Amino acid sequence: MAHPTRAASPVGCAARTEWNHRADDTALLFKDIHMLQVDQLHQYYGGSHILRGLSFEAKIGEVTCLLGRNGVGKTTLLKCLMGLIPSRQGVVNWNGKPITGFKTHQRVNAGIAYVPQGREIFPRLTVEENLLMGLSRFPGSEAKRVPPFIYELFPVLEEMKARRGGDLSGGQQQQLAIGRALASKPSLLILDEPTEGIQPSVIKEIGVVIRKLAARGDMAILLVEQFYDFAAELADQYLVMSRGEIVQQGRGETMEADGVRGLVAI
Repeated sequence: MAHPTRAASPVGCAARTEWNHRADDTALLFKDIHMLQVDQLHQYYGGSHILRGLSFEAKIGEVTCLLGRNGVGKTTLLKCLMGLIPSRQGVVNWNGKPITGFKTHQRVNAGIAYVPQGREIFPRLTVEENLLMGLSRFPGSEAKRVPPFIYELFPVLEEMKARRGGDLSGGQQQQLAIGRALASKPSLLILDEPTEGIQPSVIKEIGVVIRKLAARGDMAILLVEQFYDFAAELADQYLVMSRGEIVQQGRGETMEADGVRGLVAI
């Protein structure tokens, strides 16, 4: 069954920005490319085998949802993908090239953005200053102005751009963290449980933004989530992790029929 919410998304009616125009030109180029390919990834903590031969792909223009209970290795996987911790074995390919040995800043420069669990904004910096931090990979004047599309996606950030990040609500801080990641204009956006501790109204707003980004067709989105209903609404592809392994995967529209809810229930 198709995703009714996505079909009804008002993306086509949104105001055109420079980012929207770029999407029109690149969607055909990226069509059907597997932007992220993970092959037999292993990681250990001491004597514990945390990641056990993970293999999957995340396609451009799709939301790949990774689900699983606490402690199964989801965040460890994301840290390996970002180069924050080294993988012991296996290969990570990005846009057809191996990046397994890349440092974190090299992965960012290659077009990968990461919104960690807990948001990790700079509480003493203003909203605008936080967003400018996401532009650090760009040269000159491009790094000194928040791209307008960020404020179009998250109007509340423009309203509060002079406030300190630490003065925002949890939901607003999450929007700020996502906005900061998007400021780098990534081709792969990695989100680690963006709904955690967030009020329902903001969860809905974040879901709308994720749908818009996927519909543009020039970005792969890897979403780690425990909130089943949120994941089921957004997923084009799903992966279920248990004890460091992917134990089930499929298309988003079959999640309910495949019994995924029971696999990830606390």
